[in-house]
Amino acid sequence: MTPRLGRWSLLAAWLLALAALAAFAFHSLRISTDLRSFMPPPRTPDQQLLMEQIGEGPGSRLLLLAIEGGPETQRAELSRGLVAALHADAHFEQAINGAFDPSTLDETLLPYRWLLSPTLDTHALDAAYLAEQLDQRVEDLASPAAALLKPLLPRDPTLETLALAERWSPPKQPTLRDGVWFSSDGAALLLAQTRGAGFDPAAQGAAIDALQTAFRALPGADAAKLTISGPGWFTVLINAQTRAEADRIGAISTLGFVLLLLFAYRSLPSLLLAGLPVLSGGLAGAAALALGFGSAHGITLAFGFTLLGVAQEYPIRVLSHRRAGEDALASVRALWPLLATAIASAAIAYLAFFASGVSGLQQLAVFTIAGLLAAGLTTRYLLPRVLPIRFRDVAETPGLARAARALDALPRPRWLPWLLAALGLVVLWRAPGPMWENDLAALTPVPQDLLLRDAKLRGELGAPDVRYLLVLGAPDADGVLALSESLEARVAELVHAGALDAAELPSRYLPSLATQRARQVKLPDRAMLAAALAEAERGLPFRNGLFDPFLADVETARGLAPLGAAEFAKSPLGGRLASMLVSRSDGWLGLATLSGVHDAEALARFADASGGRVRLLDLKGASESLVVAYRERILRALGIALGLLALTVVIALRSVRRAWHVLAPMSLATLLVIVAERGSGLSLSLFHLVAVTLAAGLGLHYALFFERPVADAAEARRTLHATLVCVLSALLVFGLQAWSSLPVLRAIGLTVALGVGFHFCLSILMARGSGPTGRAEPAGQREQAHAGPGA
Repeated sequence: MTPRLGRWSLLAAWLLALAALAAFAFHSLRISTDLRSFMPPPRTPDQQLLMEQIGEGPGSRLLLLAIEGGPETQRAELSRGLVAALHADAHFEQAINGAFDPSTLDETLLPYRWLLSPTLDTHALDAAYLAEQLDQRVEDLASPAAALLKPLLPRDPTLETLALAERWSPPKQPTLRDGVWFSSDGAALLLAQTRGAGFDPAAQGAAIDALQTAFRALPGADAAKLTISGPGWFTVLINAQTRAEADRIGAISTLGFVLLLLFAYRSLPSLLLAGLPVLSGGLAGAAALALGFGSAHGITLAFGFTLLGVAQEYPIRVLSHRRAGEDALASVRALWPLLATAIASAAIAYLAFFASGVSGLQQLAVFTIAGLLAAGLTTRYLLPRVLPIRFRDVAETPGLARAARALDALPRPRWLPWLLAALGLVVLWRAPGPMWENDLAALTPVPQDLLLRDAKLRGELGAPDVRYLLVLGAPDADGVLALSESLEARVAELVHAGALDAAELPSRYLPSLATQRARQVKLPDRAMLAAALAEAERGLPFRNGLFDPFLADVETARGLAPLGAAEFAKSPLGGRLASMLVSRSDGWLGLATLSGVHDAEALARFADASGGRVRLLDLKGASESLVVAYRERILRALGIALGLLALTVVIALRSVRRAWHVLAPMSLATLLVIVAERGSGLSLSLFHLVAVTLAAGLGLHYALFFERPVADAAEARRTLHATLVCVLSALLVFGLQAWSSLPVLRAIGLTVALGVGFHFCLSILMARGSGPTGRAEPAGQREQAHAGPGA
């Protein structure tokens, strides 16, 4: 077989293997979008509640809706139509607009209405009360509400159904006009609660798509405008903005990267082939996730491909270090010891993410390490065998020798790195603002106009506050309900005092068993009730026997077993109560949502006075404590990983002095990156830590190759050429990200771009010998230098 035919056969086999790997990863790897997989395991009860509430809590799944435009009657009709459509949509658990919904009390709950309603706490079903109610019904039947009330009268002449519907509506409600809610500026208002987790962009996106589709299908919707707000809407919006900006930056940087490599190597075949190791790494990482986890978060793949950017340097080194008159295999064989050291060191650094104990970061570590190993091995054993035989030796690139001499001529005072380190520490000490960013919201900020609109809608609708919860504790679910009942009067006093606008306690939906039994005892038997009813309807225009269904329902209610939380869960409102009752191994918790909190200290004092049965949960405070614990764990893991990395470099180079020339510029450059960001007032986040790790991996490459002794000036120029291409490509990709308007992309881009610049400059400044290109070794040492350390 000719060498040319062998290359084509190997390339075909390589491409087929990549296709098989892609097919396996595509069919085996499930993509998750729940952001909680990037949160650390909770360590405190408050942190556990936080993790549950940001996904499943009612506040995180609530969408605030407003319909504007067109006549008021049309807006009201659109509101009713949209609620009806959402009731039939599996994406939504609840949709309300202030209109009475008979389905709220279905056949599961209707017989229990006397046990659930507070009417019997203050009234008796005697002749006087029934007469008062029936007189009122006569007036109601002469009003526009007659069509709504007439079907209810035979079973419910006292309208307990409406009383419960009102009790189960939000505590603070907007103005009711034409049977639906309206805002102060005339918009029809609605509340919708999704089934999907609040911090799952895919689930929220599907629900919002269904919502918008349902609205557009309504008659007259083209003349109106639907406004959406709430945590789920913000999640979808920010996710879409991040994806769009990342795609735009990625397209521009990819084009620039391709043009850079074409300019550097003047060979399209070499350029295309050089992409195969990186592609191999990405597919190997995805396959490793499919085998090890079965699923991966979308952020894992996005960050993984970013961290895998280190691997693009492997084929660049091969292309730049090819020597005239020597085949690619011989060139890569000489480079391999340093490349292997760089790969092993980077893999060790990324092990820190695996040691974090966070599912998303463990996936990130597996993806990146598998990808780096695959990219490195394919660069070593496959790429040299498929590269074209004819190539241009980059050592002869015009201007490269002049650039090398200029860099060699730069002064390198030994005291300068120490001065930079000392000044950096002073800047860190005096830097403005907090060192760390603990506020998760700051990482994905919502535009101010959207926040103002959300606050306005939340105030109009009385929607629950997304920050505070009252947490009630008891041995069982019924104990929580009993405790909730005992707090109702005191909470009402706090509302009256202005500490908050409204509160929604679990007992609002389901009274305790004791309260239900007490109400049940007050129900008269059928004979007594029939006599009282006959007396009450004397002289009124109701036909004889009209209220027989009412008599039957009351008799049925007398014999019912009290309704427990498990039975209530089967009703249309079961999901709402289920989100407020949480089972724990040592008991049950009740979650009371709060609206319009104005005096958190008053609420805290109220909770403290409960004897430990109630506490005020600040979800923002709990999230910040979780972030602190998260960061501490990652920093400890990074510290251990850096120690192992240093040991690996020392062993690979077989010299502490040579290892110092590699590790010192990398360490100082990392410090200077942090100094530059802190000096400008930036607080560091998890994304900065990820980016610092990536920049350190790139810097390790620069330092390793600048420290490498070279056999001649031509080889020194090849080293400089490869490093310049690597630096320029990294600055192009991450420099564009540094200009992003999104904090996550900006944090990664700015940190890596600064890191690349500092690592390159310090590797030159602190290079062994007379400059970054090193010194040509004496003739007796050339062969050893040519082979590299550990060859």
